[in-house]
Amino acid sequence: MPSEVKIFAPGTVANIGCGFDILGFALEYPGDYVTIRMISQNEVRINKISGKGVQLPMEPDKNTAGIAVIEFLRKFNIQTGVELEIQKGMKIGSGLGSSAASAAAALFGINYIFDNIADMGQLISCGLTAEAGACGSPHADNIAPSLMGGLVLIRSHDPLDVISLSFPEDLFYAVISPDIELQTRMLRKILPEKVPLSSAVKQWGNIAGLIAGLHNKDYSLISRSLEDVIIEPVRSQFIPFFKEIKSQAMQTGALGCSISGSGPSIFALCRGEQTAFNVSESMAEIYKKNKISFEVYVSSINKKGPQIS
Repeated sequence: MPSEVKIFAPGTVANIGCGFDILGFALEYPGDYVTIRMISQNEVRINKISGKGVQLPMEPDKNTAGIAVIEFLRKFNIQTGVELEIQKGMKIGSGLGSSAASAAAALFGINYIFDNIADMGQLISCGLTAEAGACGSPHADNIAPSLMGGLVLIRSHDPLDVISLSFPEDLFYAVISPDIELQTRMLRKILPEKVPLSSAVKQWGNIAGLIAGLHNKDYSLISRSLEDVIIEPVRSQFIPFFKEIKSQAMQTGALGCSISGSGPSIFALCRGEQTAFNVSESMAEIYKKNKISFEVYVSSINKKGPQIS
């Protein structure tokens, strides 16, 4: 049994437009690194947090990585001491699954140390406990793709049923992340409790169309289905220049463009790497012109999930 391991886990784009709380994919970057080492004291503690998360709590029962490890040890009735060091590649409230990435890295690492005693469903379940601590509700559209890699569908949370979806090899993403923070808890509270049946039917059709388009490599169907008629109209009001960025992305060749998670990051799906780079540059022009600092990420979807660093 190794006494120390360092793990990278990827950030994620949750919802993917129409798939609120049920769709997500893993990013190649950014992501979080978590170092896990066994210690003689029978406790879980966080020794250091660096990078873009220095404001995060050091108390393990208030930090998603700590909560995830505590839940893992509880689930398997393991009495041991664990020390964590967390290196954040994403700011909290970026809409890129920051809380899930550190939890995924910690879970992958502690499971590796204990000879992979947990299956994927058990790891996601532990991650859901951590996510509930971070944003008040246990939704798997960040933790599942971060742990599994690829593009996933959460068919059900109770009982947990997560499915890996196929997608075209030349599907790339462009993500722009403005330097502002939006809290998931707040952005969940503003969502409508009821929606018109006509909107629900349209959203269901888009979800089904998106999954069919991904499976059949039908880019026209993917593009027609990347539409969110329920969540995006509400949350986009809190993202500076969202409409202008979305318009630029579509004019430059994106298949679709929407909010990553709760925002403020915005993602576009594109056919081909060059188109994704062109789209990222067109989105960046809006923030440059309006003097808003930002970061841009362009890559293919991460199929690997967490990796030993």
